[in-house]
Amino acid sequence: MSPTHFTFSAAFLLGLTGLTFHRTHLLSALLCLEAMMLSLFLALSLWTLELNSTSSTASPMFLLAFSACEASAGLALLVATARTHGTDHLQNLNLLQC
Repeated sequence: MSPTHFTFSAAFLLGLTGLTFHRTHLLSALLCLEAMMLSLFLALSLWTLELNSTSSTASPMFLLAFSACEASAGLALLVATARTHGTDHLQNLNLLQC
């Protein structure tokens, strides 16, 4: 495994472990998701450059567009949660109560 591949896989795994173990705030979960998407975007961009194929050059831009949509939906949920519950603590959120 090259150092570049190791760096991107380590960044993705760090984002995944942050999402798994530090689930106190919704904002920290969203930041871990964005770190994972950023590492995927950079890895996919470098993979496209290494292949020199024109058929997969649009895939990093599609991933970036989906990442932006995911971030905007996450921030909208964060604002809605903060308005209704008063905090973004994930322990205070109960899906069984409305």
